[in-house]
Amino acid sequence: MAKSARVHSVCECQASLGAELDEQQRVLRGWARDRRRRTRLSAPAHSIGSEHPRFDVAWFCPYCVRNTLRSFDGSALAYRETEGDEAVAVAAG
Repeated sequence: MAKSARVHSVCECQASLGAELDEQQRVLRGWARDRRRRTRLSAPAHSIGSEHPRFDVAWFCPYCVRNTLRSFDGSALAYRETEGDEAVAVAAG
């Protein structure tokens, strides 16, 4: 079974940004949600410096087309187990 954790932030345009990370703190998928429009879109994301305890996640916001960079502490991540088909779907994005 694979494990994953989620991180969340807010873009300058106020869209909610999220990313699912594997145990090596690499991004499996990213998304953005705009509450005003009640929509959720894919938001390309990647981790920077994932080999370090403190690392960054960068998103491309599909709503305002800004690149957003946020720092996270790996020791604060809470991992949950992902089973079978769900793990494949997450990895496929």
